[in-house]
Amino acid sequence: MSLNVYDVLYPLLSQELHNLEQWLKAAETYAQAHDRSVESLLSARLAPDMFELRRQVQIASDHAKAAMAHLSGTELPRYPDEEKTTAELIARLARTRDFLDGFNREAFIGAEDRAIQLVYPWATLDFGGLHYLHYWVIPNFMFHVTTAYAILRHQGLELGKAQFLGPREGYTNAG
Repeated sequence: MSLNVYDVLYPLLSQELHNLEQWLKAAETYAQAHDRSVESLLSARLAPDMFELRRQVQIASDHAKAAMAHLSGTELPRYPDEEKTTAELIARLARTRDFLDGFNREAFIGAEDRAIQLVYPWATLDFGGLHYLHYWVIPNFMFHVTTAYAILRHQGLELGKAQFLGPREGYTNAG
């Protein structure tokens, strides 16, 4: 079987969205155990000019669904950024994962060559599918996932590398 863009994209996005859900649940537990408001965690940021945790999660969701839509040539669903609570953010991540689960490998045949144009107020960016995947999707998505992880760590949550990597499906213990 040849490698398809789906084989690279879907497992990564799905896994990391699942991890974000788990970290948000851990944030709830942490806040209760440490007499902190969950809002203080959701509004935390690493630096004054960076987005808060809540926004990092929303943007990770946006990058995941945009990648799947653009690379498969389907319509991009829009989610308003109205989430205020961990439960609402977790629901958004679940809705995003449901969207991803609606695709199969066949939807991505030829995706590596698909022309993708992103229009922003500050620039119009043109990509071929593989270039978009390598140089836009993966770095941007992982930046926001990693920043969410770092914010929670900085706020005191005991998340380690195992929680960052998440469940190890497909790993074998050759030990």
